[in-house]
Amino acid sequence: MVIEAKAPTRNWKPIIAELELLLGKNGVVQRKEELFTYECDGLTSYRQRPGLVVLPRTTEEVAAVVKLCDRLQIPWVARGAGTGLSGGALPIEDCLLIVTALMRKILKIDLENRTVTVQPGVINNWVTQTVSGAGFYFAPDPSSQVICSIGGNVAENSGGVHCLKYGVTTNHVLGLKLVLPDGSIVNVGGTNSEMPGYDLTGIFVGSEGTLGIATEITLKILKVPEAICVLLADFTSIEAAGASVSDIISAGIIPGGMEIMDNLSINAVEDVVATGCYPRDATAILLVEVDGLQVEVDANKQRIAEICQKNGARNITTASDPEQRLKLWKGRKAAFAAAGHLSPDYYVQDGVIPRTQLSFVLSEIENLSQKYGYRIANVFHAGDGNLHPLILYDNSIAGALEQVEELGGEILKLCVKVGGSLSGEHGIGADKKCYMPDMFTETDLETMQWVRQAFNPKGLANPGKMFPTPRTCGEAANAKLANFPTAELF
Repeated sequence: MVIEAKAPTRNWKPIIAELELLLGKNGVVQRKEELFTYECDGLTSYRQRPGLVVLPRTTEEVAAVVKLCDRLQIPWVARGAGTGLSGGALPIEDCLLIVTALMRKILKIDLENRTVTVQPGVINNWVTQTVSGAGFYFAPDPSSQVICSIGGNVAENSGGVHCLKYGVTTNHVLGLKLVLPDGSIVNVGGTNSEMPGYDLTGIFVGSEGTLGIATEITLKILKVPEAICVLLADFTSIEAAGASVSDIISAGIIPGGMEIMDNLSINAVEDVVATGCYPRDATAILLVEVDGLQVEVDANKQRIAEICQKNGARNITTASDPEQRLKLWKGRKAAFAAAGHLSPDYYVQDGVIPRTQLSFVLSEIENLSQKYGYRIANVFHAGDGNLHPLILYDNSIAGALEQVEELGGEILKLCVKVGGSLSGEHGIGADKKCYMPDMFTETDLETMQWVRQAFNPKGLANPGKMFPTPRTCGEAANAKLANFPTAELF
């Protein structure tokens, strides 16, 4: 959905002059053709050119910009690398976009206490690269980890392949330096996980830019395990792969990660990445990574292989060598990108279900695929039930996007119906806000709004995101995501 730009309602010239004094001329992006770069995040279906873009480099510069917005009543949206998939960094009309991409310093490495402090523009994978020589790593690993930023991970509470055993971003954030929507600078949390008082760090992680901007982030790093092994099992049915997931957990084994890819995803990956590891005729593959002490890994990989064979696995491949492990994971990490080979466009959803409902939900997704007439590729974090159905369509066909959005909404409602969630890691953003009442009561949503108002009383920080406006769900799904008056923000 490309939102038509209207004539600017704000006189930006004097504002640009103030911002250039704060950030320098190179810190302000104002040319129309340059602003188009920032009109969407990874959810390219929605587009809106911002009024202006700024590129601060320090906490103090961010605070100065936000204070100016507070004084002049300018709505603003924070953006990191722009890889989000729910429209969380989508600008609204005539807003200021605060881009943290130049805040890329690793500020402190404390190996003794196993922490790293970074600016929000630091790329996820850089953290592990920085400490890997000392035998440490950063556990949260979204598929986009080579391009997504830590600030965005914090905003969306991102997960990844290893979130089954090690948790999502919030489990690895110890402290934050924040710029609040009035421009004040505060510190929450600290350098350890046992802090007294309210868990303001936990409230902020996953708040999608509606409570302020994190400008310094203290992360927990982990020691690399003694041994790691990846198993790849291929199946003639996706239900058998799902049953193996449940049986592995029931056996008391908690792998580092468990991922399932269906036949569509397998072939897309092999067409693009050509790993040579994924059998093209398999209905589904299951990737399982186990880590820990060598004796533990040896025992667990044997038990997992037995479970998969019991559920009808045709072949099982194991890899303990780092290069071979990376090769087995390479296709899974590239699955979203490879989906572009299957169709001119795709629409990815992100819902969570109980593991015990995997077979039923996947069957229902297939039924919805038949009902709406769109192919759906399934690739997901099977261990924690985090689904990522990729709905394949052609946006050049009139009405296709609207149908695909409706289909995606049906999948989300199905996830909630079986006891799951609207999001596991991509966030709510602009894409899923109209489905929040399907999961939460009016009282639940009102309570969340109290928190938002406490931090963001003027509604200037990322307006129109996460929560439904008074429009109906159908109207909200197709509404132009601009011109949010303050009265609609809460």
